[in-house]
Amino acid sequence: MDRRPVGIVLNGVTGRMGYRQHLVRSLLAIREAGGLPLRDGTRLWPEPVLVGRDDGKLRAIAQRHGLTEWTTDLGAALARPDVEIYFDAQVTNAREKAIRAAVAAGKHVYTEKPTAGDLAGAVELARLADAAGVKHGVVQDKLFLPGLRKLDRLVKGGFFGRVLSVRGEFGYWVFEGDWQPAQRPSWNYRSADGGGIVVDMFPHWHYVLEQIFGPVRAVTAHITTHIPQRWDEAGQPYEATADDAAYGIFEIEGGIVAQVNSSWAVRVYRDELVEFQVDGTEGSAVAGLRECRVQHRSTTPKPVWNPDLPVTERFRDQWQVVPDNEEFRNGFQEQWELFLRHVAEDAPYAWDLWAGARGVQLAELGARSAREGRRMEIPELTA
Repeated sequence: MDRRPVGIVLNGVTGRMGYRQHLVRSLLAIREAGGLPLRDGTRLWPEPVLVGRDDGKLRAIAQRHGLTEWTTDLGAALARPDVEIYFDAQVTNAREKAIRAAVAAGKHVYTEKPTAGDLAGAVELARLADAAGVKHGVVQDKLFLPGLRKLDRLVKGGFFGRVLSVRGEFGYWVFEGDWQPAQRPSWNYRSADGGGIVVDMFPHWHYVLEQIFGPVRAVTAHITTHIPQRWDEAGQPYEATADDAAYGIFEIEGGIVAQVNSSWAVRVYRDELVEFQVDGTEGSAVAGLRECRVQHRSTTPKPVWNPDLPVTERFRDQWQVVPDNEEFRNGFQEQWELFLRHVAEDAPYAWDLWAGARGVQLAELGARSAREGRRMEIPELTA
């Protein structure tokens, strides 16, 4: 079978997400499967060009996986005629400039989010990419989680009747770094470096709510920094200037109200690190990363409030597990395959830089809501 190579610049591949999910579990996994089959019978073969700031780390990754192309010079990588796609998994505040350079070089763009540090930059990237005629996409990985795919299946199947509300809980305790190393890089907690849970997580909640339930029309948020001092990778204390917790209310078209709490200063007492409870007139569901449970109207028990007696009901046992009904693959790889087919075959692809800009818009308006103490309506973005 004919093999068609496609050069892909991977910028930020030395980071955890860029390396583990995008290189190893996506592009290298596609190669291990023999390439991506296309409609014409050929197989698309990813040829990664690794880009980052540390030559030693890049060399080590390349040697570990039998790759031969890496560089610390992004301009040189983008100038290569065999490169068709630019992918960005850098820190947030370095992303916009690099994507601009990729668009100017005529490369298709696939990127992590947020796409830029502010709405103006995110909109400009979308406009530049449209004007250049390049294809562009933004990672929307939560949509591919088994639990949320089951939830989406329930919504589309009419299980809920009229959806009333969504309640989301996300987060875990990120160690301060003094007596135990932190699980996240220190730049996440410095606003000058593009850190903060709002800019990180609100774009995720935007596409989850938009794609499963409907457009988000307004936001009210409270944002705070619960842990004011942390310790960096060298064991040095620093001031945590970025928000580490956000409590948001999102109004969705059709009257649905979503409340989502996001925190890196919360200890987990739930089945999964993120869970969404959806309540509707005909039934309810609780969806996490992998599992989803439901309770239909016809099987809903009748709890009675009585603080004087111990609880005898096991409420969690009153829910039914939603079956998989399909084999769920790595969501990052699935989305890469969709984008590669979009580039190679002009196949449909829904999550472009405009979708990324709407996520940045929600984060920006959420932060403004917190500063000004008021509800913010979300206007339509126009090209």
